[in-house]
Amino acid sequence: MKRYFPFFLILIILSLTFIFPSVDFKDSGHPNFNTGDIAWMLMSTALVLIMTPGLAFFYGGMVNKKNVISTMLQSIICMVIITVMWGIFGFSLAFGDSFYGLIGNPGTYFMMKGMLGNATWKAAPTIPLLLFAMYQLKFAIITPALITGAFAERIRFNSYIIFLVLFSIFIFSPLAHCTWHPDGILAKFGVLDFAGGTVVHMSAGWAALASALYLKRRNEANHSPARITYVMIGTGLLWFGWFGFNAGSAFGANALAVTALATSTTASAAAGVTWIFFDMLLGRKPSAMGTCIGAVVGLVAITPAAGFVSVPHSLAIGIISAVVSNLVVEWRTRTSIDDTLDVFPCHGVGGMVGMLLTGVFASQHVNANNTTGNGLFFGETHLFLVQLVALVCVSIFAFFGSLLLLKITDMISPLRVSAEEEEQGLDISQHGEKL
Repeated sequence: MKRYFPFFLILIILSLTFIFPSVDFKDSGHPNFNTGDIAWMLMSTALVLIMTPGLAFFYGGMVNKKNVISTMLQSIICMVIITVMWGIFGFSLAFGDSFYGLIGNPGTYFMMKGMLGNATWKAAPTIPLLLFAMYQLKFAIITPALITGAFAERIRFNSYIIFLVLFSIFIFSPLAHCTWHPDGILAKFGVLDFAGGTVVHMSAGWAALASALYLKRRNEANHSPARITYVMIGTGLLWFGWFGFNAGSAFGANALAVTALATSTTASAAAGVTWIFFDMLLGRKPSAMGTCIGAVVGLVAITPAAGFVSVPHSLAIGIISAVVSNLVVEWRTRTSIDDTLDVFPCHGVGGMVGMLLTGVFASQHVNANNTTGNGLFFGETHLFLVQLVALVCVSIFAFFGSLLLLKITDMISPLRVSAEEEEQGLDISQHGEKL
């Protein structure tokens, strides 16, 4: 029965394509489409997508050689599974008509209905609604992929697929709706999250910690990266794609996109150099791995703030996030928590630092759409308190929600591979392939 069920789902999807062709044309009058904005958002959509293969290289180079393929595939599989889900009901869950500010109506855009013609999204009136949906899809893809570094080298592939589906439905979609839908409770509360500090990095980071705790430690204590060159390639792809991630969140080829691009560049650079200089301060050698991890931490931390802060303050965010995440990585190594690739210290903590520092450095002179207020640095406290409350609430929801989903998944299909399969390596035991 287990063999037949997945393909049975494919047949159901095939049937839906005949029942719901979604060829209805929406005429909303004279659209305000801007070809420059459309061109930039097409490019940004492609840029964000390339981040997932970049993440595959980034994570794949860090694990043991016998687990490289399985680790990379855990990222790539998100591209196909989440895309299919998004086209059927995922976009509706995140951006459909609001149910009490918590989740979208799955029927609003079911099977991508209402996407043809002049349809637009409220926050992106100069681009077609379908383009907005495809852009947001790429965020939905990379978020569960980020979690995989925490349970690398010990999770059953089939069980992982179940978990990523549940995570996308019950963690990512509600957070995206709450934060980015105009009627979402966090949006109405005044939370600032330009490109995914809460929705992407905190949710993935807390899910990673929950996963590491639930699956417990690997049986093999020794850990040597397979290919540091893969990590460097992955870093380059992530940094390149992150311009679409952050600058694309301006939803147009405009001055705000330029600001987000500039702050993303400088924060990442500042974090990269801070990480290796801090390592040197602690008596370690400056390493390629440290430089790459630091640069990614800077990108994570600037994500919620990218369109709300100035370039000097982006440097501060990069420096502070690198030091904090470095210290948390060091603390994690002294505990029994086996977060294989330090997803929580880098993505979870980096996202939280970025959220709080948005509440410190955000300026309405940078972004007039910020109606919550200026940051703590400018003598105002309201925004900082809003960010702090959101951080606590999202952390509780993402951590305990993920723990529950892990338990449910484990009841459906055991999460952990056997000791023999772990010793053999997941490439062979799960996929019958090897480098």
